[in-house]
Amino acid sequence: MTTVEGTRTTLHPLPRLSNATLRQARAGVALPPYDRGRLRSGIVHLGLGAFARAHLAAYTDALLAIAPGDWGIIGASLQNPGQRDRLAPQDGLYTAIQRDGGKTGVRIIGCVLDILVAPEDPAALIAAMARATTHIVSLTVTEKGYCHDPATGRLDQHHPDIRHDLDHPGAPRSAIGLIVAALRARRASGLAPFTVVCCDNLPHNGRLVAGLVGDFAARHDDGLAGWIAAHGAFPATMVDRIVPATTDADIASAAAATGLCDAAPVTHEPFQQWVIEGRFIAGTRPAWDKVGAQFVTDVAPYEHMKLRLLNGAHSALAWLGYLAGHETIAESVGDPVLRAYVTALWRDEIIPVVPPPPGTDLHAYAADLLVRFDNPAIRHRTWQIAMDSSQKLPQRLLSTIRDRLALGLPITRLALAVAAWIRYAGGVDEAGHPIDVRDPMAVTVRKALDAAPPDPAARVAAILAIRAVFGTDLPRAAPFRDAVTAAYATLLEHGSREATRRATAARPVP
Repeated sequence: MTTVEGTRTTLHPLPRLSNATLRQARAGVALPPYDRGRLRSGIVHLGLGAFARAHLAAYTDALLAIAPGDWGIIGASLQNPGQRDRLAPQDGLYTAIQRDGGKTGVRIIGCVLDILVAPEDPAALIAAMARATTHIVSLTVTEKGYCHDPATGRLDQHHPDIRHDLDHPGAPRSAIGLIVAALRARRASGLAPFTVVCCDNLPHNGRLVAGLVGDFAARHDDGLAGWIAAHGAFPATMVDRIVPATTDADIASAAAATGLCDAAPVTHEPFQQWVIEGRFIAGTRPAWDKVGAQFVTDVAPYEHMKLRLLNGAHSALAWLGYLAGHETIAESVGDPVLRAYVTALWRDEIIPVVPPPPGTDLHAYAADLLVRFDNPAIRHRTWQIAMDSSQKLPQRLLSTIRDRLALGLPITRLALAVAAWIRYAGGVDEAGHPIDVRDPMAVTVRKALDAAPPDPAARVAAILAIRAVFGTDLPRAAPFRDAVTAAYATLLEHGSREATRRATAARPVP
């Protein structure tokens, strides 16, 4: 899950959260029980957004509370200084607010020790990753941050950041370029590599990042690429926690709860899950399993379950819910039409082609997801989830579609979700109002739609021709083309709710 945070201000006449004011927090607020002054960094995290601070940092903070160790976090922003500008005056401290209906829990996280801004000083970030004391470099940079082709999983050599980094290896701006530069520096110093821990929702994310890093490195130095392949570690992971974007209301809530001004609080649901492949350089890692993480030999079943059931449904509800006029996921599943749709989508089209992780009942898992989506205290905006959809669609829905097509099974409800994305990406909602589409391929998609004849078949064909999203197989698959075209036509003629009702009512085929 990833979030968008803008610069926020607060007018509360309260002292700002910092090391100096920490002990002034109101009674009942959980404070870091360890000595921050003695804590040293062992992790550099790229992309210190709200999700990373409510997930990886929350796990690490909980571990430090019961097992001291040098696992402080240096965070890095890869695009702008906003996060640093909010957190640096607070000495890296921030409030985490857990919301479950009317219940609220508040704690202050203390394991973030510093925040760097890559565009301002890439050399400083590379040096931090290259230190002997850095054992893990973790990432939450969203799907688009890997500069890859989502349809193939390969490095996009034509991406402007990759082109820049290949030409300027000493001053990279992409996550992949920065990691390779730091690994090059460690090799030159005679140090072992660090372990790279991807925390983004990507299939086989460890293997994917290893391939991207190896491909990039080989374009400059085959020896470096071989060294990384022989000695590096890229464990796969699955992460799960719903973390909405921070709002001004959240900032006010944090101040009311703590008695301190916090420019960078995060809110989250009670649920959290982190499944990690147990493969680290020299076995050096935090004992996150002591605070609920799972170390396993094969992450794939957990990853497939989460990507296809949670993330696939989240995206479908985001597009259909937005078009139906719903601001949040909770509002969307509160709509009986969309609730019936997502339940049928799980039961009839997704679960039958997802192998369950050991000991997991997928129908019970889906039922738990519905409860999580229902949480009225978590205002996860449909617009937020719909961001970067061209990057998410292949992993969240198209993989399931491919599996069903290979078995000759219908895809009525899945096709509706794809059609809803096309409708959403057109940039105009059902009332004729513009949609602020935030997507790296927004211009490409809009141009394809605008250039196509007005009939649904032509417009769908124009979008399916975008290989970076749909590859070369799906556009040739008549059942897929026909199902998406029919759903798109129904959306245009009858609107989101009626199209959803009709798709839900379609007779399932075993």
